[in-house]
Amino acid sequence: MALLAGRAYSSDVATPLQVVENFVVAFVDAWPKADSASVGAFFAEDALYCNGPLEPVRGRAAITGALAAFMAMGGQVTVDMRTVLANDQLVMTERVDHFVLDDKTFALPVMGVFEVEDGKIVAWRDYFDLGQFTTLLDRSD
Repeated sequence: MALLAGRAYSSDVATPLQVVENFVVAFVDAWPKADSASVGAFFAEDALYCNGPLEPVRGRAAITGALAAFMAMGGQVTVDMRTVLANDQLVMTERVDHFVLDDKTFALPVMGVFEVEDGKIVAWRDYFDLGQFTTLLDRSD
């Protein structure tokens, strides 16, 4: 066991960066199958999800439900990570989320912050321009 920032840390638990990397892979894989349960498993029971300007969602079950609603749009999602910064509890991602929904394709720049404790995501906050997302969704081709 190692000591990080005054806390005991077991090397048996994935690092926050590993958790987020695995989460993104699972998210991309789960989207076309609408498998929100597999993605929900990454969250702590009382986790918080703040998706841009939308209302925050608290709790694994509620987060899984919110993700199911997004995944119901169908299509596919890919993620291009531009910049990733991490420490022993926090992972920040500058990324572009690419969506293919029916006949529409678009890319949305997103800044994400993940807080991870004991191998589980306890908070996920994404920041993006909802107006830009709506415009892209309406105009995409």
